[in-house]
Amino acid sequence: MGNFAKWIGGGLGWAFGGPIGALIGFAVGSMLGGIETGNTDRSISSGRTTEGDFKMSLLVLMACIMKADGKIDKAELAVVKKFLVSNFGEQGALEALPILKNLLNQQINETEVASQIGQHLNYSSKLELLNLLFNIAYADGDVVASELSTIKRIADIFRIDRLDFESVKAPYMKTVDRDWAYKSLEIETTATNEDIKKAYRRMAMKYHPDKVNDLGDDVKKSATEKFRSINEAYETLKKQRGIA
Repeated sequence: MGNFAKWIGGGLGWAFGGPIGALIGFAVGSMLGGIETGNTDRSISSGRTTEGDFKMSLLVLMACIMKADGKIDKAELAVVKKFLVSNFGEQGALEALPILKNLLNQQINETEVASQIGQHLNYSSKLELLNLLFNIAYADGDVVASELSTIKRIADIFRIDRLDFESVKAPYMKTVDRDWAYKSLEIETTATNEDIKKAYRRMAMKYHPDKVNDLGDDVKKSATEKFRSINEAYETLKKQRGIA
């Protein structure tokens, strides 16, 4: 697991400046001996997205989701810690939690930060970020309307296609939506068996973990979970329809 402090000190690209850089600079404060972030030319850099850019963006958007319902309790923090450990390891969680707690004490303009992220992340990375936000929102098994609305607003700023949004959301709705497997594969319930096979191949390519290879092993590991959900949707439809 990489070191959050190292990423802030020298591992960030475009996230070092702009609204995200200002938020992180305040959140970290004396943790890194007064390192300055904020409005620098790096905020408009056209360079590639680093692992640090992606994970710091995730922390900021996590704070947006957690603040969406107007309350943050110990149970929710425990769920978030479990999520961080699962995705980024014990050490990564220990390093990220103090930054996240400080972010929760700040006023965050979700439109500004989502716009900065949307400008620099490629589409596959934005889909994975969206998947992780759903993961957080549903981690306690109960998502509130304000959290879902926040994720939808972020997706709109990211310019995520409607079918892609529904596909990312679908696996989290298995207990309440009987058509979740069709939505995961971005097809209608009237699709033929051949349509289902074609959709599976297309979606498997779209969500292959190699699409986020540049963002590090931890992010690739989390992307594998979405890839598995595509396989699960396909297997579910094969069983329902008796597809060989």
